[in-house]
Amino acid sequence: MTAPTATAEAAAAMETRLRISASRRAQRRFHLFSIISADLIAANVAFYAAYWLRYIMELGGDVPGESFVDYGVYAPAQALFVALCMLGYQMRGSYNLPRGSSLIAEIGTILGSTAVAAMLLFALASLIRYPASSRLTFIYAWVLAILLTVSGRVAIRLVLAKLHRGGHGIERVVVVGNNRLARMVMQMLAQQSQLGYRVVGFVDEAVRSDFGRFRALGAVQSLPQVIAQHQVDRVIVALPAAQHTKALWVLDHCQKDGVSFSLVPDLFELRLSHVNLDTVGGIPLFRLQETSITGWNLFVKRALDVVGSAVLMILLSPVLAVTALAIKLDSHGPILFRQQRLGRNGTPFVCFKFRSMQDRAEDQLDGLMERNEADGPIFKIRDDPRLTRVGRFIRRTSMDEFPQLWNVLRGEMSLVGPRPPIPTEVEQYEEWHRRRLEVVPGMTGLWQVSGRSHLSFDEMVMLDIYYIENWSLGLDLQILTRTIPTVFAAAGAF
Repeated sequence: MTAPTATAEAAAAMETRLRISASRRAQRRFHLFSIISADLIAANVAFYAAYWLRYIMELGGDVPGESFVDYGVYAPAQALFVALCMLGYQMRGSYNLPRGSSLIAEIGTILGSTAVAAMLLFALASLIRYPASSRLTFIYAWVLAILLTVSGRVAIRLVLAKLHRGGHGIERVVVVGNNRLARMVMQMLAQQSQLGYRVVGFVDEAVRSDFGRFRALGAVQSLPQVIAQHQVDRVIVALPAAQHTKALWVLDHCQKDGVSFSLVPDLFELRLSHVNLDTVGGIPLFRLQETSITGWNLFVKRALDVVGSAVLMILLSPVLAVTALAIKLDSHGPILFRQQRLGRNGTPFVCFKFRSMQDRAEDQLDGLMERNEADGPIFKIRDDPRLTRVGRFIRRTSMDEFPQLWNVLRGEMSLVGPRPPIPTEVEQYEEWHRRRLEVVPGMTGLWQVSGRSHLSFDEMVMLDIYYIENWSLGLDLQILTRTIPTVFAAAGAF
């Protein structure tokens, strides 16, 4: 390549980068404008609705004629209330929240800001004896401002999520690193498509092979070329703490190329969501918590399992009966398939499923191993010749797993958790894979709603570990909710 050609290509690449950067800035400005506009509308409508409820609808008691106040008298109070709310949102960082920030944190900001605005307004009106100082009006304005502002923020999030899923406003991301931390970051970004991140791949020195669906793009030193070639918008560094020099090198190149830069704190790959900070004589000490599915949390999870499995068995009893009859009429063999699986801490138990294959299908497994489409120690093929007609349908819809509700009721399984492995799989586990045996296995789990059979085995295990380390009742309910559309879509099920 001649020098003029190389210069022209570099100039063209820079022009493209500047154009994309300008487009991203315009998108961020429009997003901010949308939020501010929605907040302004919400606060004004809330105050007017509060006046209407109190003085027109007389909610909270009759308003005598001498106590009636025209809306125009309240106009200055409304303007001050709106200004205080907007100032509160700004001071609490509500307009600078990063992409992917928690809705709970956003709601907390709204609650605090509107409460302070309403209290200050009432205190000022009382102090100067302003004729428009109805306590109920201010209380109504506060409550309605919370409801309307939160509704506006949720609506904006839903619209953005739909746009992101449609490929609009996407940030193209490259992760620096290929350790456990980096892989977890890639999976979480890919899983939450509504955030608008698209993982292009990763760069790393040691491993040049792909990690499941994530492409290895080369060494860290090739990052400038990777940024230009793939039009990268953000670089996320997830390197071990010992490689801080390399992280600084990446930061310098990101600044030169105008690319956003994020650093994931490593702390020797501790589980950051379970690190507490203590102090002894002014010396900071990091204390690592054990898995959160213990004690009271374990009781809550078990209670959900017992109630949920019992209710589902009752509601699904007609479906269970029809499925059992269809299996019996379709092929020879038992209705239920019993298989030994390993539960918490490797404890064996008998797992129940509706039989979806020919009788004694396991005897044919050796002859099909060369057709295995899954990596790692698991076996899966898309068109398994051992499947019966009914079995093919109940596999696609996951109805074959309904009898595991009995395992859940007995305490051998949970509604949500890692997939229960068979003993021969565990024999092939690497040491880090065994962490998924720390908790009770489940009927559904994080990886089942994040790609199912499209994921590599290592990705499945990483998602299981993430679930173990970040368990909460809310996460269980979220996974159960996401399981329903995943089952109906039959995506990745075979």
